[in-house]
Amino acid sequence: MHVQEWLDTVPAAAVYAVVALVIGLESLGIPLPGEIVLVSAALMSSQHTGINPVVLGACATAGAVIGDSIGYAIGRKGGRPLLAWLGRKFPRHFGEGHVATAERSFEKWGMWAVFFGRFVALLRIFAGPLAGVLHMPYWKFLIANVLGGICWAGGTTAVIYYVGVVAEDWLKRFSYLGLAAAVLIGLASMLVLKRRARKAREPEPVPAGE
Repeated sequence: MHVQEWLDTVPAAAVYAVVALVIGLESLGIPLPGEIVLVSAALMSSQHTGINPVVLGACATAGAVIGDSIGYAIGRKGGRPLLAWLGRKFPRHFGEGHVATAERSFEKWGMWAVFFGRFVALLRIFAGPLAGVLHMPYWKFLIANVLGGICWAGGTTAVIYYVGVVAEDWLKRFSYLGLAAAVLIGLASMLVLKRRARKAREPEPVPAGE
């Protein structure tokens, strides 16, 4: 909620830039909440805030692809010493256990690890640098990177946008139903009160013989 509240305070153009930058840095290998920022912005786009979901999805995809490619280049040049340095700086994300898990995924799945890694928080941070460290051919990496970026960024934006639109429509209908129910309850209460008031004004019957 804090992310969405902050995004609400900046212009739409800045929201596009923030989403692209955060996702790009996360894909590069810096542990940032890219998915949270994307979901928050996509939800905002469904609430008529001037944010175009198509432009948002394109910016998120561009950030993902460019960030991953830079991460690949850094990983290829830095090699395993880079992973060791990252492990010291970010032990919660680049610890030996996490690196070993990511390496096994790459060795087993290859290009698919890059593609599906986009949908997994841990592999999303690792994919670019680790593919470079393991010297995956760049053309294979690029294909998986682009397809994964489009499916993850574009798909997440589309799903959250349409969920937000449907939820808003449902809430509007619910509010109309609630208003109608309130009116009916009010009318019924008024009729009951009038009836009781009329009965209270009626004279009580006098017993016979008095």
